[in-house]
Amino acid sequence: MTQPEDPRQPKPDVPPQTQEFPGTESQMQPKADHGETSYRGSGKLEGKVALITGADSGIGKAVALAFAREGADVVVSYLNEHEDAEDTARLVREAGRRVLLLPGDIGDPAHCQMLVERTVSEFGGLDVLVNNAAYQQNYEDLGEVKPEELEQHYRTNVFAIFYLCQAALPHLKPGGNIINTASVQAYQPSPAILPYASTKGAVVTFTKGLAKQLGEKGIRVNAVAPGPVWTPFVIQGQDPEKVPEFGQKVPLGRPAQPAELAPPYVLLASSDGSYITGAIYAVTGGEPTA
Repeated sequence: MTQPEDPRQPKPDVPPQTQEFPGTESQMQPKADHGETSYRGSGKLEGKVALITGADSGIGKAVALAFAREGADVVVSYLNEHEDAEDTARLVREAGRRVLLLPGDIGDPAHCQMLVERTVSEFGGLDVLVNNAAYQQNYEDLGEVKPEELEQHYRTNVFAIFYLCQAALPHLKPGGNIINTASVQAYQPSPAILPYASTKGAVVTFTKGLAKQLGEKGIRVNAVAPGPVWTPFVIQGQDPEKVPEFGQKVPLGRPAQPAELAPPYVLLASSDGSYITGAIYAVTGGEPTA
């Protein structure tokens, strides 16, 4: 659905539901809005090549759609949600752009290297890296967190960003961009997802530090920090009865649609953001990040 001028509406009619990791769009009720009918491009990324992790659904899918409609070719990195990824590819192709689907685990450094190498070999270069994919699990108590689960949080949410940036940097030229997906959880952590929240704190720190390191090379590094967004990600392992209340405690009283997150990524990837680096863009519905 396209968002109206009044940002308080609509509050989605959400029934109780849950999914197991990694979750799929097809099982969501209601379906999320990625900008399919609303996003209009204006050539801001004409001729660019973007590699987007977690682009099969949610924020990554909305960013892939927006980038394609702005003129970019898109590499869709995802774990194994093939049906969702094919739908993202359809949207990119309908925008008249090239798309490459590359499934696999970004927690593996060899896979991250392959993602960048395939991007460059297929499309001739890399201009924008969007580190968006993440892993999250809910816990009643810190003692429930198993070592392998903690490692999975950090391997997917933090280590993969290091691996992908290391692989991408030899190919990024002045004007290139790295955009990381942080979270309001870095600032307002929820106890039930403390491992996830702590990884997002690391993403914020990494973003600010890498921006300082790469500024002299003309490569900009920024992050977007979403609040509650209606994606398969947020209902994984969740108590089904709590899902209808998701996002209602922020000042705007509802979760964002993925389509509402795409514009900041476009800004940061385009020449409109040419003097922006080391920034963390909060898109939280009013939930504070300080």
